[in-house]
Formats: sequence, structure tokens, C-alpha cells
Amino acid sequence: SMSSSFISCLPFPTKKTFFYALFGLVVLYASMCVYQLDSPERAIVLRFGEYHEETGEGLNFMLAGVDEKYVENVALTRRYSQTANMLTKDENIVDLKIAVQYKIKDAEAYLFNVRNPDLTLRQMTESAVRETVGQSKMDFVLTEGRSAIAASTEVLLQSMLDSLQTGLA
Repeated sequence: SMSSSFISCLPFPTKKTFFYALFGLVVLYASMCVYQLDSPERAIVLRFGEYHEETGEGLNFMLAGVDEKYVENVALTRRYSQTANMLTKDENIVDLKIAVQYKIKDAEAYLFNVRNPDLTLRQMTESAVRETVGQSKMDFVLTEGRSAIAASTEVLLQSMLDSLQTGLA
């Protein structure tokens, strides 16, 4: 019959073919498990959705399909600025431009402790500046008090960020 002769012509997978295929799959899986980080980067690896480890620069290994990685540049200085109207101690309104520079000091805390750490930083910055300016008179804010206000705002803001464990500095 025609169908039986057709089937006998098909090459039957030999042990050699099977091992080549298996070797190919192992190499493919291994290539999915290795990743490289540059010196300023840190990766947080989750295993089954829970924190497993933090990895640094160089070649790193994770279990593809089991682990999930989040990479952040911890050396990058991030910046933003905003303008706000603030009330002083002597009940005057001053228009301030606030410029903030920050870095990630703890990648795990930055990624998992606060839902949106960058927005949280913006809100806390405004709160800290309002508190500091609200305790100062307008003349002081507009003249010699600028650097003092910046310094006390920075200290207050960092303590607020640390209390929430945002991972920012």
C-alpha cells in the first residue's frame, strides 16, 4: 500500500538526533538565564514573586521562567524642578522654584516599599519646603535665608524619605 511505504521513508528520530535537540534546548534555556549588568546598575531578582537577591555588575544568573528581574541605575543623578506658591510666617506669599537632585540608594526599597517613589518624593519635597518656609519670614526667605532654608529642607526631606523607606537619597 502507498501509505505504508510513505511512512517507512520518513527518517526515524535516532538517539543522536534526540540528544542534539535536547542539547539545543539546554543551550537556549541557559542563554535565557544569563544577563549582564553595567557597573552603575543593580538588579533585584524575585523568585516566585518574592525577593531573592540583589545582583551587581558583571554576568549574573537567574532561573528563566521562575525568576523575574528589575534593573535600576543607582549611580544616575535624577533631577526635577517645580514652582510653588508658599505662605511665610508673616503671612506673605512667595513664589519659589524648587530644584531637586536625587539618587537611588537602595534599589530593593525603591522598587518595592513605596508604590510610586518619584511622585512620593515630589509630594514630600513640597511638604518639607512648605514647613520650612512657613516657619520663616518673607525677608529671610528672599534674602540671606535661601541657603539655610535649602539645608533645613534637605535634612527634613531625607528624614521623611527614610521614615517611609523609599530607597532615595
